Amino acid sequence: MRNRFSPSSSSALPVRVAGWLLDNQRLARTDSVKRIAGSLLKQPAREGDIEAQSRLGHLLCSACESARDRRIGLELLRQAARAGDPQAQLELGRLYIQPRHAEPTQARHWLEQAAAQGLPEARHLLKRHPISRG
Repeated sequence: MRNRFSPSSSSALPVRVAGWLLDNQRLARTDSVKRIAGSLLKQPAREGDIEAQSRLGHLLCSACESARDRRIGLELLRQAARAGDPQAQLELGRLYIQPRHAEPTQARHWLEQAAAQGLPEARHLLKRHPISRG
């Protein structure tokens, strides 16, 4: 499995371009840019690129209306989170807090993982949402 620090040369450019598109506040608001970024991330995510899995998972969970796409996005986030990606861990924690998912034990687990990697937003969510230990 590839990680964000040693992507293959074939996946590095698409992941970087997709990241640039999604990080651009003006461009990232448009559906067409989201579709382009998603297309760029799809193959690297399949190949195990953790950053691509994390970015595509977040995109599918937040921008898609299809239940199938959201399920795929959740699985991609889980893969990236298990591989140690703090952004994927944070996103899973956020998702599991929501009433639609309502899995407080999972929320706490992933937020604690993200907080341990230094993400202040994860620490803030842990304080703000009293999530009991399973």
